[in-house]
Amino acid sequence: MKKQIKTISLLFTFCIATTFAMSKHSTDTAVRIGVLAGPSGIPMAKQMESTTIGGADASYEVFAGAAQLLPKLIKGEIDIGFLPPNMAAKVYNINNKAIVTAGISGGGMLYLITKDNSIKTLQDLRGKTVTVAGQGATPDFMLRYLLSREEIGTDGQTNGVILDFSIPNAEIAPALISDKIEYALVPEPFATAAQSKNPEIIRALDIQKIYQQIQNTKEIYPMTLIVANAEFAQEHADILKSFLKSYKGSSEWTKANPEKAGKLAEQASIGLTASVAEKAIPNCAYMFESATKGRESVESLLRVFMSFNSASIGGKLPDEEFYFK
Repeated sequence: MKKQIKTISLLFTFCIATTFAMSKHSTDTAVRIGVLAGPSGIPMAKQMESTTIGGADASYEVFAGAAQLLPKLIKGEIDIGFLPPNMAAKVYNINNKAIVTAGISGGGMLYLITKDNSIKTLQDLRGKTVTVAGQGATPDFMLRYLLSREEIGTDGQTNGVILDFSIPNAEIAPALISDKIEYALVPEPFATAAQSKNPEIIRALDIQKIYQQIQNTKEIYPMTLIVANAEFAQEHADILKSFLKSYKGSSEWTKANPEKAGKLAEQASIGLTASVAEKAIPNCAYMFESATKGRESVESLLRVFMSFNSASIGGKLPDEEFYFK
């Protein structure tokens, strides 16, 4: 009898322990994903239909910009998110390797837009003032870099190019439409939005193509990285890999179905109307490449930042631990 009671007691203890472990495991494997409003968030609209990823409960939070997402990512309140390459590198370098990059989700989507049909090359911009979206960000440093390779100055000298950062990104397209400015370097969806409101506006220069020509490469320069909290990536690598696989499928579906993807983006409150999102998708350079395969292109871009301001990436190229395997 005592032996039977002891056996039942052990079974009861085992069941309690198992239940506790299962409950703890379930809590540990919830995955919280930060989505950026704007073009980089469009492929996530399809992904956001999934309530589980790799067996983990998935939740999503939309952020107005990377600056709002970043603190939660560092603290571990968001597990997976999206950042510009320079910001990701800087955080890694100065915050004790708090995040890792898991892949590339977007390539170059910068365009020089204008009503001036005479602009065919960077040389045609000599003596012109170009309004640029984002001082100290990819548009700024990429344009400076390409102009320097063409021996075109940007420090106000004669026959150089004057860079103007005085207009907020969202107001650049209206300023061009109303002729307050003549030339603007903008990412998507600003180029699409401007063209949709005034057919006279053209994409005079595709910065991605110019970069490839000057570098003599087929490599893209990445504008958006998929990143993860480093602790989460280490403890739940399987979930992160499941997310990457799922994201790749969502990205491919988005490119193949711009009309449906545009509607999903509007429903997901990513900050774009369905019509603008649909028109922007073909020009957004959506892609997926793993962190290890994309390391060379990431480092090439980071070297551009370093050449102008090493502090913009935290003073050095991130080491190999930055790239999730």
